Amino acid sequence: MSDSSLPPGPKGLPIVGSLFDYFRDMLGFLRKTAEQYGDIAYFKLGPREVYLLSHPDLIKDILVTNNRNFEKSRALKRSKIVLGDGLLTSEGDTHLRERRIIQPVFHHKRIKTYADVMTDFSSKIGVHWENGEVVDVHTEMMRLTLAIVVKTLFGTEIRSDADDIGKCLTTIVSHFPRMLFPFSEYLDKLPIPSTRKFYDALETLDRIVYELIEERRKSKEDKDDLLSMLLSAQDEEGGEGLTNLQVRDEAMTLFLAGQESTANSLVWTWYLISQHPEVEERLHDELNSVLGDRLPSIDDLKNLVYTRLVFTESLRLYPPAWTVVRRAIEDCPVDGYVVSPGSDIYMSQYVVHHDPRFYPEPFRFDPERWTQDQSSSLPQFAYFPFGGGPRRCIGESFAWMEGVMLIATIASRWKMHLVPGQNIAPRPLITIRPKYGMKMIMERR
Repeated sequence: MSDSSLPPGPKGLPIVGSLFDYFRDMLGFLRKTAEQYGDIAYFKLGPREVYLLSHPDLIKDILVTNNRNFEKSRALKRSKIVLGDGLLTSEGDTHLRERRIIQPVFHHKRIKTYADVMTDFSSKIGVHWENGEVVDVHTEMMRLTLAIVVKTLFGTEIRSDADDIGKCLTTIVSHFPRMLFPFSEYLDKLPIPSTRKFYDALETLDRIVYELIEERRKSKEDKDDLLSMLLSAQDEEGGEGLTNLQVRDEAMTLFLAGQESTANSLVWTWYLISQHPEVEERLHDELNSVLGDRLPSIDDLKNLVYTRLVFTESLRLYPPAWTVVRRAIEDCPVDGYVVSPGSDIYMSQYVVHHDPRFYPEPFRFDPERWTQDQSSSLPQFAYFPFGGGPRRCIGESFAWMEGVMLIATIASRWKMHLVPGQNIAPRPLITIRPKYGMKMIMERR
């Protein structure tokens, strides 16, 4: 393909292309590239050819209209080391079969049964907090969402080795960006400390998950949790259930996604609320009106309108999945160009969610922009925190409910004030984490 047939984009350096610029500041690089070169831009990350699409219509073409022309990215294929052939990494007929089997796990009526678990655990998180105490909210939210996912997925209370589980998950998540590097599969074979630490963490999580699966298989007990449903699930077409390995792969996927995405979304929500007292005041007014002195229940969700707007806007500014990547299987026309097989297409939620064409003052935290009259004219893929198309996040309804319920429960009892002088910086891993944590001064309401 000649250079004249390529979209404009940063030239980069010989051999490595824009690899160093990208990994130095992934969010900034993608946003600046879109701003400078438009809705379709081209650059290279080492040997890989990359097309960055930044218009909702182009993104819809890839994720929905022509989704069969694309497969998962190299990074997700590499993530099979952790997730196996679970729903997130599988392709084609295998993916469709797994989605059919797992879909009942996330049926609306089933999800509603987990509301009490969410409220119960989030109401207890502040038991050890003192008025005026400084806490790292990131650490606290990770512990909270871990407890919830363990209860809803495995039907058990948090284990005595919960801190070890949390450390293992952090180690694994921190390893994911390295999977984007060219030839990273060879790096993972070297006996260097970071690689050994990664495989030790994976071995620990594997052992815990397999123990829980074996215990449940032997007991044959139905605890009405996600694990029981996975073990009893059958494909309606083939009548086959899941093997222990398949259950492990799905459980590990839900384990990581269920903790990581919600925890970090909540951290950024608390940060944004702490910086906007007018939003905090209106949030508290709604909680006082709807809840009074009691904890929220599933029946309150329809009345927690502003709470949901707050969470919606937080997911816009700090989307849990900050980019979606697809690899072209065959020649594919995109906006007047032809994307060749093997090329990567990047579609960044972070970039589109900060586009001033769709969001005036895009870096301003404004929950009001999500009222019906203001948001109804947005293109479909101007907002896609959970992806889109046939591979849209299967746990989206779970995540929405958990986010709103946890915000309502915690904010009804606590106010958070950001400790001054902190360096608040996003760190894009699987999700966008706060690079240096998030220390808050707790104030009891």
